[in-house]
Amino acid sequence: MATIHFIQQGKGGVGKTVVASMLAQYLNTKGVPTHCFDTDPINATLAGYKGLDVVALDIMSGDDIDPRRFDQLMEGILELTPENHTDAHVIVDSGASSFVPLGSYLLENQAISLLEEQGHTVMLHTVVTGGQAMLDTLSGLKSLAIHFPETPIVVWLNPYFGDITIDGKTFEEFKVYAECSTSFQAVISIPHRKQATFGRDIEELYARRQTFNAANNSSLPIMVRQRITSFWRDIMAEIDKARLC
Repeated sequence: MATIHFIQQGKGGVGKTVVASMLAQYLNTKGVPTHCFDTDPINATLAGYKGLDVVALDIMSGDDIDPRRFDQLMEGILELTPENHTDAHVIVDSGASSFVPLGSYLLENQAISLLEEQGHTVMLHTVVTGGQAMLDTLSGLKSLAIHFPETPIVVWLNPYFGDITIDGKTFEEFKVYAECSTSFQAVISIPHRKQATFGRDIEELYARRQTFNAANNSSLPIMVRQRITSFWRDIMAEIDKARLC
């Protein structure tokens, strides 16, 4: 049986691909067979990671997203049958512009039910960030919980743009948490570190489309590698708590 992870969020630039890449690297570290699909029609960033097994799918027809092209995605996933890919994981990274089209496709075609009937487990992942995009990301989270009430959701808290608080209340005290927490498989907090040191190193790592393992075995300065390794160790500890594999 395969576990299918859909990374979904209607707000762009909040860290969906970062989450997808970290999840793929985590599963690889655990020795789990992992396959990735990049369906971002604007920036196929995940496909730029040479250290990951990523297939980029073209879902555009002219200037518009063609929902029928998600059929390619489903065919690719369904090739991972329970008989020959036991315990495999599939990660689907989608862009902000495909949030609504992909969600509509999954609903209209009963795609999640089909995957489950084939023996697969399906999870939705979404990012909630601080700063100006916080309300938009919370709206995206609520939309997923409303439209996919039977599908477990993994919430990734990304404090890079600011603290995830409202009037002194933390995420677990938000109204959306009270309303939707029964749908949550887990809440994963991405560690927040000082921008001048850790922040700069991690930004440059993402810009290079480099995995944490590749960075650790590179010729980067020793203290840069030390910070990257420390950050990755903390991320892995957070994902461990979610029991995703």
